[in-house]
Amino acid sequence: MTTMKAISQHTYGGTEVLQEIEIDRPSPGPSEVLVRVRAAGMNPTDWKHKRAGGLVGKLPLVLGWDVSGVVEAVGLGVTIHRVGDEVFGMLPYPHGVGAFAEYVVAPARALARKPAGIDHVQAGALPLAALTAWQALVDAADIQPGQRVLIHAAAGGVGHLAVQIAKERGAYVIGTASAPKHALLRELGADELIDYRTEDFTAIDPVDLVLDTVGGDTAMRSLETLKPGGQLITIAVMATPEALAEQAAARGVRAYQLLVEADQAGMRAIADLVTAGRLRAVVEAVFPLAEFAKGHDLGDTGRVTGKVVLTVP
Repeated sequence: MTTMKAISQHTYGGTEVLQEIEIDRPSPGPSEVLVRVRAAGMNPTDWKHKRAGGLVGKLPLVLGWDVSGVVEAVGLGVTIHRVGDEVFGMLPYPHGVGAFAEYVVAPARALARKPAGIDHVQAGALPLAALTAWQALVDAADIQPGQRVLIHAAAGGVGHLAVQIAKERGAYVIGTASAPKHALLRELGADELIDYRTEDFTAIDPVDLVLDTVGGDTAMRSLETLKPGGQLITIAVMATPEALAEQAAARGVRAYQLLVEADQAGMRAIADLVTAGRLRAVVEAVFPLAEFAKGHDLGDTGRVTGKVVLTVP
């Protein structure tokens, strides 16, 4: 087979700009592997890049960063993966995009062995969102037992995984979410929940860390919740990040933006948590690749609980 199906766009806009096309199947170069995609998680960054160039800035564009699948071929020098291995991971963000296809090429060290106890749908849902949460809570903030963590949009793709990772680190977890999602978040380990539609999150007792996934006024107001010396990490693109940093400094706290990176060590840590039964992705909906439009339309509502996943037969 020399061609493959992929979901591509030649312009920016709504779901209508996407189409299933036939393109050449890629070949792995040095230090790369070719993966036969079995599942690809969808993320808000996919829905946003569909509408604007964002960080990718190239057309035509095949979206998708999350991947779970089977190694089909290995490039020169690859020793850590073999043909037939089941792997999962995140393509290098932002320019390694292209998982919404039957095959994708990835750097060998962007991928880790898929935990044997989960299927490709669960594995495909995890990488980008779980790595974002891990890199914020563990790598950047180094959350310690007993610290208080506020997680905004706690039922979202990053948020619901961050709740579990923070609890695994021994933190006291406070989450913002609409009331119908509170039961799920308690099941995932949240200690305290705030209905952002009816309650003021700034009224909580001070916290050591805020993980902000919303940006804008939510990020600015979140500075009020921090203890002296506390941290705010935002994964949202801020129109005026310097204003956030300045206000943080004036309050004696720190605020900074995090951009997720492909990371095999992080993926292995995530795989260990999954294998131990301490981390799972909540998957709201699964669609075959040919029904990509349903996934994008659902994502565009901005009300997804957990993740949406595309599968490749």
